[in-house]
Amino acid sequence: MYRIIANEADFLVISKSPKVHFHSQDGTAGVVAQVEQDLGIKLFAVHRLDTPTSGLLILAKSAVAAKQFTELFTAHKVQKYYLALAKGKPKKKQGWVIGDMAKSRRSMFKLLRTKDNPAITQFFSQSVDEGLRLYLLKPHSGKTHQLRVALASLGVPILGDELYGGESADRCYLHAYSLYFRYYDAENGWQDYAYQDRSLQGERFSCDGVITALDAWREPDTLDWPAKGN
Repeated sequence: MYRIIANEADFLVISKSPKVHFHSQDGTAGVVAQVEQDLGIKLFAVHRLDTPTSGLLILAKSAVAAKQFTELFTAHKVQKYYLALAKGKPKKKQGWVIGDMAKSRRSMFKLLRTKDNPAITQFFSQSVDEGLRLYLLKPHSGKTHQLRVALASLGVPILGDELYGGESADRCYLHAYSLYFRYYDAENGWQDYAYQDRSLQGERFSCDGVITALDAWREPDTLDWPAKGN
């Protein structure tokens, strides 16, 4: 269900497995409740992952820590990067997807042409196998289903994300890959934190091309990202 990546004084960083609920439902403990039960402590969720999505999650250990993280996320000072696999050829190999989002049918969301309060996603991609591309995604906003909608709008829905038209697979191939942020605590002052989770679950994540691309993308902040609007 999860692995503990880091156990810091004020917060935990865990890796959630795919197909695990974030919130408790149907009489089954969600990942946050399960970690609380296993460790015997109260935890505060400061961001979330969809059930199909795997990867890194921050769980604050106090209301004070949760408040600081909420402020960091609100100010977009937590840098997040995701990995996704998708089949087919995208309309563009790198760039931006920007647009408002609205609820659609069957719990789906859709991308609109308006940009009043837009979802903003930056992406970079590389071919990793015949007809298969790996995407490094950086959300600059925090909308529900944002990354799933972004790739679907490019004509390349995420592999295994059947809700948005992705081809059937053993999982939805979306993974919260890395986190970078600066956090303040009374004992140490401001500290920089960086976490990556390369323990990718899923048959298609194990192909050689993915490993090669990840070696090149080991530090996403060093990528030559395309200029906004280009």
